[in-house]
Amino acid sequence: MNKYVKLLGIVISLMVGPVRAETALVAVASNFSGAIKELEQVFEMESGHLIETVFGSSGRFFAQISNGAPFHVFLSADQDKPVALNKAGLVVEESRFTYALGKLVLWSSQSNLVDSTGQVLKQNNFRRLAIANPRLAPYGIAAIEALENLGLVSGIQGKIIQGENIAQAYQFVSTGNVELGLVAFSQVLQQDRITSGSSWIIPANLYNPIRQDAVLLRKGANNQAAIAFLKFIRSEPGRAIIESFGYQVDMR
Repeated sequence: MNKYVKLLGIVISLMVGPVRAETALVAVASNFSGAIKELEQVFEMESGHLIETVFGSSGRFFAQISNGAPFHVFLSADQDKPVALNKAGLVVEESRFTYALGKLVLWSSQSNLVDSTGQVLKQNNFRRLAIANPRLAPYGIAAIEALENLGLVSGIQGKIIQGENIAQAYQFVSTGNVELGLVAFSQVLQQDRITSGSSWIIPANLYNPIRQDAVLLRKGANNQAAIAFLKFIRSEPGRAIIESFGYQVDMR
């Protein structure tokens, strides 16, 4: 983290200026939990503002925000839900941007189960496969797309276990209760490498791009912590942190 601090002192001071410290309530898609914790820590240290994060599925957050939940910022795991919230008038105009491009990985906590081409999945040589609920979580949608493009859905339908979100799907596998999972690459990456288990990064052409969008919600329009935090995410130090967790960055 120290490599970011010197530059951050300049960047964030320019962003927040002489304003009083505030607290922003941020709804965060579960796949981004590792990255957001570091972003939060560095931002708070340098800005004086506070960030409170709540983790869950993008679908649940969409429903909660639509029904008046008091979030200031929404970091979704897709584009569709921020776009829909914008159309509903719940988002500050022109605040939406893509903060990360996610990757899907086949992962097992067992060190020798998954090879570099994912044959254990293709050969149906497993008992259960964990994915996120595709009705609620974009990574679940991506998982189904990948399985469909591999021609595997019908053959393994009875083996699929769904978690409410990608964090629960990962937990099923990390605890050993499920052999395999299609999870977020960021969940299995530590210090720029996969440090446990075995994995196969799913080729990007097997699922639609996982463009993760952020928005400033109407309830955060005047919250200086929320405004500054989104600016920080788009800054060079913020982008470097996001990339270190295995995401691609395309701030459009």
